Amino acid sequence: MSDESPRARRLADRIKVIVAEMIEMKIKDPRLGFVTVTDAYVTNDLREATVFYTVLGDALEQQASAQALNSAKGLLRTEVGKQTGVRYTPSLTFIADAMPENARHIEELIAATKVSDAKLQQRAAGATFAGDPDPYRAPRGEDQVPE
Repeated sequence: MSDESPRARRLADRIKVIVAEMIEMKIKDPRLGFVTVTDAYVTNDLREATVFYTVLGDALEQQASAQALNSAKGLLRTEVGKQTGVRYTPSLTFIADAMPENARHIEELIAATKVSDAKLQQRAAGATFAGDPDPYRAPRGEDQVPE
């Protein structure tokens, strides 16, 4: 997000790393699936942090992982406070990142466009103009002199 201060961006980057390490090493919730922290955003007043994540799996696994992250929010916030040393530890909000779904949709659109382009190119391969090649050129006889 472009309106972030440099300090907020640095803190967001640090929070992203801390949360990812905690999920990988310390959080032992069986509901937690294969979670990847994709980004973090901290408000300019450094009071609230939004952590974006993706989960590999179906909708049920994604929902279970969201519940596990929300239940571990306190532990994660405590660790963020310890490792960053900021005066006020930001509250954490977890949001499932829609980037993979958006990318998949764009890839599907590109594939459909390629198929459509191939069909159009096939039809155009044997096509000819409907009229003369230059319909605006008037035929002149050899005995006519331009006026």
